[in-house]
Amino acid sequence: MNVDKLDVLRRSPLFEMLSQPELEVLAELSRQRRFAAGEVVFREGDAGDALFVLARGEVEVLARGTGGERVLAVLEPPTAFGEMSLVDREVRSATVRAKSACLALQLTAENFTAFRKRSRDGFTLFLVNVARLLSSRLREADRRLAGRG
Repeated sequence: MNVDKLDVLRRSPLFEMLSQPELEVLAELSRQRRFAAGEVVFREGDAGDALFVLARGEVEVLARGTGGERVLAVLEPPTAFGEMSLVDREVRSATVRAKSACLALQLTAENFTAFRKRSRDGFTLFLVNVARLLSSRLREADRRLAGRG
């Protein structure tokens, strides 16, 4: 069963403030990906070349630690993940595994290059939203480290 890509992107905070035509371009560029429960979307240490927007199901974000892998978060639609590697061009900082059967939209670095060429303003808004998301995650991590979360 397919999903309305435009609706998924419209609901995601990562694409907030983008215009209808900009969202339509991204919907056209995106690819639907299905993952079975337990299937790994990507592994910590992998090269990162895409972000995902969860349309259905749940995924777990896992990180290796001294006691093995631990769950950092469980994500639900319309959460986006995998954006850090697009920004810093580093390897994946965590493993993401489907907790249930999932459907996600995949947008690659190549897709964003094409989007930037078609809509500089939309691309700028997207980057502002990525910065907000990363800032929010950093603040949450700081709270946890300080024992306030």
